[in-house]
Amino acid sequence: MGRVRPVTARSAKVPKRRALSQPPPDFVAPCLAKLADAPPEGEAWLHEIKYDGYRLQARIAGSQVRLLTRNGLDWTDRFPVVAQALSKLKFRSALLDGEVVVEDERGRSSFVDLVRALKTNRSDEMVYYAFDALHLDGVGIAALALEARKALLMQSLSGADPGGPIRFSAHFDGSGKEMLSAVCREGLEGIVSKRRDRPYKSGRQSDWLKSKCVERDEFVIGGYLPSAADGRSVGSLALGYFDKGVFTYAGRVGTGFTAASARALWRLLAPLLQSQVPFATTLSAVERRGVRWVKPKIVAQISYRGRTDGGLLRHAVFLGIREDKPSEQVGHPRR
Repeated sequence: MGRVRPVTARSAKVPKRRALSQPPPDFVAPCLAKLADAPPEGEAWLHEIKYDGYRLQARIAGSQVRLLTRNGLDWTDRFPVVAQALSKLKFRSALLDGEVVVEDERGRSSFVDLVRALKTNRSDEMVYYAFDALHLDGVGIAALALEARKALLMQSLSGADPGGPIRFSAHFDGSGKEMLSAVCREGLEGIVSKRRDRPYKSGRQSDWLKSKCVERDEFVIGGYLPSAADGRSVGSLALGYFDKGVFTYAGRVGTGFTAASARALWRLLAPLLQSQVPFATTLSAVERRGVRWVKPKIVAQISYRGRTDGGLLRHAVFLGIREDKPSEQVGHPRR
């Protein structure tokens, strides 16, 4: 990607580990990135590719592996090939932070392809990119600087098959602006910029900033319009988010569905039907017309190209359903 070069194991400084053996924590709430209008600049920051997949924490204790979502749900059974590959690594114990993706022939991750692979049980298509470590071989390292944690992680994964399902997520030095331009040219989602000198902290932190090429966010489904061609399929979705607990209308999405996904959405939403409008926002007659309202329980991944002056989505495309996040946690997309 142009002049932007990844940092390699040879260039990283690896601190010595202490002779201390402790089991890894059962789960640590993940560090989450704040959305930025532009990536930060300066030597204090390193930059990583932003993946379009499912965030997973890998807990390894001997040969036992658990894969946990960002809310601590155990999804090990959904990713058997990834779990098996992790169990074969030479860890006594570990707690890794990373993302499971499915890549196309150009190496671009796709949430749509990941959803398809999950539905068809194609775990063999999935790759786990580890980008952080909180515990390695009996030692808790979350308090170390990010650069030191990544150096230890890179060293620990050096024996993994380069073409296998477990890979180290390389970081890049240099200009954040150049990095973002490079990944956008490659058709990727964006980058995550991280302070190289900071420890790992749970929750949304300004130490991690995400910059996007195309907007992709989670929204909650508040209603749907049936397809004009098939009354048992979805034609479009009414979307919203929770702003300080208030369910707020964000617009509609009417593209991105396949015949199969439109029918599956209809089956998923039918049990949630209700008579009242779930949005606190006052909707126009046009916005209400023909919509079947549902309890706001289902989270959808949506790509879009900006928002109107009124805050509604422009050129929205449905990508898939997210099962790793409760609907009440889906807040304003700019936060």
